[in-house]
Amino acid sequence: MIGDEAADVRDALARVEREREQVLAKRRAVERFERRVRKLAAQSARPPEGTVRATACGTASMPAATRRDAAGGGRRRVRELFAETIRAHSVADGDESEPLSVTIREEFGPEVSAALDSDTGGRFTPAVKEAVVSAAVDRKRGLDGMRRALDGEERSLRAALAVLDECEDWLVRADETPLSGLGFDALRRRHEALADRREACDRLVRERQRRLGGATHHTAAVEVDHRLLAAYLYEDRATDYPVLAAATRVDGVCADCQRAVRDHLVRRV
Repeated sequence: MIGDEAADVRDALARVEREREQVLAKRRAVERFERRVRKLAAQSARPPEGTVRATACGTASMPAATRRDAAGGGRRRVRELFAETIRAHSVADGDESEPLSVTIREEFGPEVSAALDSDTGGRFTPAVKEAVVSAAVDRKRGLDGMRRALDGEERSLRAALAVLDECEDWLVRADETPLSGLGFDALRRRHEALADRREACDRLVRERQRRLGGATHHTAAVEVDHRLLAAYLYEDRATDYPVLAAATRVDGVCADCQRAVRDHLVRRV
């Protein structure tokens, strides 16, 4: 009996669609972050000599702690913007236990994370601002590459489903007529039709293997290895290779049917 042998592929397609929505949401968050950081005023590399402030009795030197607070204000605001925009799309299930500096490092790399660290005491200079903006642009480019890879994976899964569904539909229709009710020529045609379906499954396996062995090539910075992508997408599923597994199952059903048809052909000779 033929069942829904392509169920794993349908599940994989739903997984890809969810992942793409998450990637698009993160991409929008990074874009908002970048846009807001660009509006922040950068600070000079060092404060003017003899920084002073007005008092009721004249002027007085600004305390060192106050100067540090002023210097770190820009970096602190960038961290706040990151927490408001990107963080929720970066940590798993909104996990608040991961330090913000760790999340920034995961998204933008160790250099930007160090530049924004609250303990470094540095200023939000034009160079720091440019590094943050550049990291956000690179992250958007990476997310765009991931989206393109997911789009390609969706097309591959839909094409596989079309082949598998056609095979399953044919098998269901054919099963409505018992082999005992078919003549020799009808049995021969059924055997050939089963061979065609098996060849379709074989082509599907070859095409899928070629895809898993390739990668996107839009730019080196966003190249995505499809085998690693599949492992990431389907790691918590019944199989890492839903198309290959489904095609193998459908081919096995067709092979069993062919053997049954051959038995009837032999008896009719």
